[in-house]
Amino acid sequence: MASPAVAQRSPSVARRRYTFGNLEEVLELPDLIAIQRDSFDWFLKKGLSEVFADISPIKDYSDNLLLEFEFDPDDEFLLMEPKFSVEECKEKDMTYSAPVFVRARFLNRHTGEIKEQVVFMGDFPKMTPKGTFIINGTERVVVSQLVRSPGVIFQPGERYRLRNMSKHQLVTGTIHPYRGEWIEFDVEHRPGRDVSAGVRVARKRRLSLFTFLRALGLGDEDVYPGFFSRFVAHFDFLAPQWENEKGNEMSKDDALIEIYKRVRPGDQPSAEAARAYFSGAYFDSRRYDLSRVGRYKLNRKLGKEIERVRELFDLDLEPPRPDEPTLSEAELLATATYLLHLVRYEQGYRLDDQDHFANRRIRSVGELIQNQVRIGLSRMERVVRERMTTQDMEAITPETLINIRPVVAAIKEFFGTSQLSQFMDQVNPLSGLTHRRRLSALGPGGLSRERAGFEVRDVHFSHYGRMCPIETPEGPNIGLIGALATYGRINEHGFIETPYRVVNDSQVTNEVEYLTADEEEEYVVAQANAPLNPDGTFRNPRVLARRSPQAASLEDLKLQLEEEHFFGATTEIVFAPPSDIERMDVSPKQIVSVATALIPFVEHDDANRALMGANMQRQAVPLQRSEAPYIGTGIEGRAARDAADVILALDDGEVVDLDGRAITMYYDRLGHVSHPLARFARSNQDTCIRQDALVRTGQRVVEGELLADGPSSDHGELALGKNVLVAYMSWEGYNFEDAIIVSERLVRDDVLTSIHIHEHEIDARETKLGAEEITRDIPNLSDEVLGDLDENGLVRVGAEVGPGDILVGKVTPKGETELTPEERLLRAIFGEKAREVRDTSLKVPHGDAGKVIDVKVFRRDDDHELPPGVNELVRVYVAQKRKISVGDKLAGRHGNKGVIAKILPIEDMPFLADGTPVDIILNPLGVPSRMNVGQVLEAHLGYVARWGWQLNGEAVGEEPVRGTERKTRPNTPPSVFIETPVFDGARWDDTPTLGPTGDKPSIRALLENMRPESADGGRLVGADGKATLYNGRTGEPFDQRVTVGYAYILKLAHLVDDKIHARSTGPYSMITQQPLGGKAQFGGQRFGEMEVWALEAYGAAYCLQELLTVKSDDVLGRVKVYEAIVKGANMPDPGIPESFKVLIKEMQALCMEVEVYSSAGEEIEIKEIDEDIYWTTEELGIDISRPERGSDEEDARREAERRARELGGDRPVYAGRREM
Repeated sequence: MASPAVAQRSPSVARRRYTFGNLEEVLELPDLIAIQRDSFDWFLKKGLSEVFADISPIKDYSDNLLLEFEFDPDDEFLLMEPKFSVEECKEKDMTYSAPVFVRARFLNRHTGEIKEQVVFMGDFPKMTPKGTFIINGTERVVVSQLVRSPGVIFQPGERYRLRNMSKHQLVTGTIHPYRGEWIEFDVEHRPGRDVSAGVRVARKRRLSLFTFLRALGLGDEDVYPGFFSRFVAHFDFLAPQWENEKGNEMSKDDALIEIYKRVRPGDQPSAEAARAYFSGAYFDSRRYDLSRVGRYKLNRKLGKEIERVRELFDLDLEPPRPDEPTLSEAELLATATYLLHLVRYEQGYRLDDQDHFANRRIRSVGELIQNQVRIGLSRMERVVRERMTTQDMEAITPETLINIRPVVAAIKEFFGTSQLSQFMDQVNPLSGLTHRRRLSALGPGGLSRERAGFEVRDVHFSHYGRMCPIETPEGPNIGLIGALATYGRINEHGFIETPYRVVNDSQVTNEVEYLTADEEEEYVVAQANAPLNPDGTFRNPRVLARRSPQAASLEDLKLQLEEEHFFGATTEIVFAPPSDIERMDVSPKQIVSVATALIPFVEHDDANRALMGANMQRQAVPLQRSEAPYIGTGIEGRAARDAADVILALDDGEVVDLDGRAITMYYDRLGHVSHPLARFARSNQDTCIRQDALVRTGQRVVEGELLADGPSSDHGELALGKNVLVAYMSWEGYNFEDAIIVSERLVRDDVLTSIHIHEHEIDARETKLGAEEITRDIPNLSDEVLGDLDENGLVRVGAEVGPGDILVGKVTPKGETELTPEERLLRAIFGEKAREVRDTSLKVPHGDAGKVIDVKVFRRDDDHELPPGVNELVRVYVAQKRKISVGDKLAGRHGNKGVIAKILPIEDMPFLADGTPVDIILNPLGVPSRMNVGQVLEAHLGYVARWGWQLNGEAVGEEPVRGTERKTRPNTPPSVFIETPVFDGARWDDTPTLGPTGDKPSIRALLENMRPESADGGRLVGADGKATLYNGRTGEPFDQRVTVGYAYILKLAHLVDDKIHARSTGPYSMITQQPLGGKAQFGGQRFGEMEVWALEAYGAAYCLQELLTVKSDDVLGRVKVYEAIVKGANMPDPGIPESFKVLIKEMQALCMEVEVYSSAGEEIEIKEIDEDIYWTTEELGIDISRPERGSDEEDARREAERRARELGGDRPVYAGRREM
């Protein structure tokens, strides 16, 4: 009987899988792109009104004129809907944006006159439903930034941080505001000197703590009698410092002047200037802002200390208000006393760790845009003030005062050039999803990769459940760019929270509580896979749990330094009695990101390889036919849905119409809605976006049901690769060093075939010599060449094109020369047509080919918005079908990557006893040293999924359907689809583990009880997962049995077609006259210093001479070689390389006289211009005054760029080849 996991269903219902998970899911996965959506919603609902409230009112210098702003996000007249749809913006290169208005009120206090207007503040980019932005027609993502949280942080001084007893600094305490100057407190102990406490204001020269406290007014005996004596009595180690400074009696003003001298050393100090500086720098909300986060952190850290200080020193200090954005005297004193209590080794005083997630927060898209708007408004504020003084009082209105250009420019600059506004990664749905969930420590206000040390990059215990310890780049950004964990969410202060189940009296409840990193430290937390009884109590008397550490005290560090221990707080892992447990993890996958949670058996992979596996899934290109993995982890469905490339029903309803372009629905509440289907749309990375309907006309659907699959999705599940039959064996050395051997069947049956769409663009502009024209009438070209162009000079849709074929015909006017009488006669008869033009048509680039699938034309006459000087713009889309080929990169999900070395005929592949050939041969030596054993377990379980099993009288999976192509790996569905959740999946055998063994069978038991897979009813693969394979060439069995199974293989975006490159002649560098480098420039291969040594070692003098002269930069020589080849003559002697002439010129520029002599001692004249070259080139029809290849194209591009610079255009207007 068939199990419920594979019951019959309608094609649009999500696939059901047989699960090996033993744990119940208490909490569903959250919305995976909520981090983007929620933040932008906050910006619209609260962030914008906050910024306008901050700047309002703007006063003139006399305080008589006021301009107030009022923004109500609920007022539909102030926040309108976008004018164009997302699709229109993509097609017409526009920004998806909505107009924003604000109510501005102008008040003249002299006359009491009030003028109110609704003022347009500019078009603000709007987030699409997918969590992205469309800027100038391209899809972009704003990455969330990880930054240091504002607040106060106490850290070990250099003595402990650098583990060096000769350093003086013991401890530091720094108050970091969101905006404004830092204040740093520290305690030093120099050898042979007394302990001293000091303060650095605005990171300038250190001054005494007592001077600073006097500046706060605490030295005033009338207000705070006897404060310093009580202070020194409590902190007795400061008594010698106090004795030294006591004689230097200072007033509050004197102390402020001392601070002012350090901060502004060049200015003349005065009491008034010092008071103004100090109160403005730390107690004025316009210059100093702690923000809500900083206020929250300060209250958490110093709340109890302020109370203690008031009691200790009998002070009547006002505690700060909960919403106070600036510092108070009480907090500054409390920071100093907290620091001094740390030095006294008092109980309950702990140091902070700057890499702890309690001290790092997320700046999401809403906050980043809000900061840009704030910058724009502050620039606008200056303009408004100036206009208030210069404009006529009577004529002033809010509209005349406000100049929105600075605001619009600030937003444009952020989306166009900021390090955090990135071109969206659209290779496949997963890459887009992880891009939106990325956390970056780089960017403005963050770290730079040069300064970031090991500590900040390392995995920290506070990352648990918040940031993935696996998914991070491999290069210089390792550890600086991370991914949000699956269940992580951002709270109102920007800290990452993760969910925990509440445990009451040793009983685990289904109540879930979200905790930040510092809140979590107050609890003892059990793991998600701790065995439980049915009533929710713990099964074992001791439960593995983590007790968060007490952060180190200064005393701990001192002891550890003396004993030469490595110090630093780490989580304590303990076996605790159930009565001690207070919280429990929600799910085993909560510690990893989405990409890592898609790797089955990741618990059996080494972390380095799991990292590669997570990153390489993002590079998998969508295939022509997507196929879900036989072995999933259970989150494929959620990943595909939240990536937003599939189409879901908006409500209960019925399919009323269906064709290749759209699905038309009639919803019960929404009525008729049409869902357009993407057909061969191009992604940012040139992959193909295609949506296929899964419903039928007349079908009833429920809200959230799948209507259409997107790229790389199969029945609503993420499907990045293909399931293929894999054998782990060596084969004649062809899979040496991670190379891969594949069967020709993968080429023939288009198993790993992908479609790539390239965009080619050309524009017709106004030039000094007249307008360029897009036309079919191109001089000196045969009808055969123009065969695929229509009457307007545009290639027809459906045409097969190859390198050098014309896509769009274009002519550019040539410079007029003195006309002969005959030409003047022709001009008189035929008019303009006889004008001289040259061919500047758009051609298919070298190495490119495919089928034209779309041509888009934009004309100024048709009211299209085009850059200045452009009359017409044409875009041609060419689709290319790329079959798998030698040199393409394949990978599994476990970091097992390799390049195809050989494609074998099907009949040469090793085959099973019933004649089934394998599809791919992987090298078994790739497993032991890499320690990614997950791939082997996946192959075993994949083989079981293909055929199904019968265990304890119960059959799982449907009867397997064999393929029609005589066992060459059936293109038929497997018997059962399986999910094995990460850290809670299938096991090889039944040995008890730490977690619950559950009632799910082991892989070994399944292999023993698998349905017979051979066509004759026999078994091929044994209980160990191995089979006897036969040599396809001889028919003999191989000596050893081989592991055979189904693995999920991805085709990565590193395709050989994009990398292979060859050149005979091409463009040269302007100065050195050497060939350019790189495929993009159609450059040559560099014959470098070491290659020269290799030829020198073999005495290959003539080869060397040729390489270093005529094949490189001997301008005259290469022309003469061409002449010799044409005339069939012997090769001439090489001339002088251009780079040698450049060297001489550089030396002459240093005022050195350089002369060149031959071996005979005769002076050689280095000519700047060689007359000999001209008659040669004229005779041969070669123009050497410009690059040899594509000269017309180069000229057109250079002219276009020069004009763009003159016009100040901010986007490139010609996509030609770049030249050095």
